[in-house]
Amino acid sequence: MATNSTATTPEVWRPSSNPWLIAVSVMLATFMEVLDTSIAAVALPYIAGSVSATNDEATWVLTSYLVANAVVLPASSWFGLRFGRKRFLVVCIVIFTASSFLCGAAPSLGILLLARAIQGAGGGALQPISQAILLESFPPQKRGLAMAVFALGVVVAPVLGPTFGGWLTDNYSWRWSFYINIPIGILAVFMILRYVEDPPYIRNAKPGRIDAFGLGLLAVWLGCLQVILDKGQEDDWFGATWIRWATFVLIVSFVWFISWELGGRKPLVDLNIFKNRNFTLGCVLITLFGAAIYGLVTLLPLFYQELMGYTALTAGIAVSPRGIGAIVAMPIIGILTTRLDNRWLIASGFLIFAFCSLWFGEVNLGIGQWSFVWAIVLSGFGSGMVFVPLSTTTMGTLSNEQIGNASGLYNLLRNVGGSIGISIVNTLVARHEQLHRSELVHSLGPTNPAVQQQLSALRGILSTTNAAGPSVSNTGALTMLDHTLSTQARLWAYVDDFRYMALVCFACLPIVWLFKRARARPGAVHAE
Repeated sequence: MATNSTATTPEVWRPSSNPWLIAVSVMLATFMEVLDTSIAAVALPYIAGSVSATNDEATWVLTSYLVANAVVLPASSWFGLRFGRKRFLVVCIVIFTASSFLCGAAPSLGILLLARAIQGAGGGALQPISQAILLESFPPQKRGLAMAVFALGVVVAPVLGPTFGGWLTDNYSWRWSFYINIPIGILAVFMILRYVEDPPYIRNAKPGRIDAFGLGLLAVWLGCLQVILDKGQEDDWFGATWIRWATFVLIVSFVWFISWELGGRKPLVDLNIFKNRNFTLGCVLITLFGAAIYGLVTLLPLFYQELMGYTALTAGIAVSPRGIGAIVAMPIIGILTTRLDNRWLIASGFLIFAFCSLWFGEVNLGIGQWSFVWAIVLSGFGSGMVFVPLSTTTMGTLSNEQIGNASGLYNLLRNVGGSIGISIVNTLVARHEQLHRSELVHSLGPTNPAVQQQLSALRGILSTTNAAGPSVSNTGALTMLDHTLSTQARLWAYVDDFRYMALVCFACLPIVWLFKRARARPGAVHAE
């Protein structure tokens, strides 16, 4: 079955600059965004300490960015048509770069979150616009290779981000994790102004007025979703009256948004694109994978810093091999996407990521810095195997005119999945720590010989270093035993999280085989 373009001009148009120079130009913008996310994840405990927040509150630095990012994503196609894709991309990079400076200079958590929201709004269009420019700059039969090279540049960021961010945080300040975006942003603007151009249908587009009401509804339901996710664990979820009301507003505004967009003559987003089976399945998978990958990116650095006592730099070095795995995967995947059924590649990627999550589930407090290096490398390799084939298969049966709208929705759902994933993993750690603590405490009865032996040993150690008397030594021994109990309970909570991520990836496997096989041919894209 063929899905033909509604106009022939975008299919035959080719940019005057070398497509690979265009790929590097737009890759810089996405590289900057991904770098910022990975750096911020490593610096979270330091940000929390600097602005007098808890680690759970510090994760709002990630989620506030994602929700602002998600609001702009669906509107990115309209803005690109209204102001020109090239001009809009440059403006977004300028906003992102300027707000990065504001994030670094923020004196409090509130101002930091506001600056992150502005940064998210500026970064919202970077990936979909960059992806649309890239796909249109190459002929259909070379798009898989182009996406692989694009992704190769992007996944360098997870290698540099944790390590470089940890080094900056330990030696200077977490604020430099945001300042580092400034030179990258300046270079990206220069290259885009030099090499990127708009195709004729973008230059001649007359998109009309923006669907302001639809954008408002989108902002309301996404905002409610994010506030619920951020504050739910702190306020006992639906035990809080305000969360029940916020959920009601979320449901009403979401349903209203769907009906408004489907009934509008010029909607903010064309939801009819979900009639395309490949696109719909791709959106489901990227939402689930976004939850898994963002959950892992959040959990691993926190585990190393909270339970293992690592510095930001050491934790960054420990998790950085994930990017190495993705770098190795990209050129291989770029070749295989033109020779193999992409469904095999996507399924293999989910399977690898699932087994790596199970591997992480074997974690204990006796591990070294490199105990999970192969699991981390393979998780990056699995991510690369999912990212490129899933993108090309999802967009593979769409015409050029549909790609801008589709990219916005696709990346929106990836961010929503990521935001939900971050909230779920943090909630599971907090709730399951309490659960495992209550289970473990049953083994610490006062008549248990092992407990008495441990307490006696701790009192002996404390009595040799404490001149205040046996009562103080006894209290100190009980405090140390309680700390050990809490540490073990939190460890098991992390184990549960890793195993749940594996289950999510296993659940994605049957969905992959519902795709139609997409294969690119000159002039059109076909599906089997």
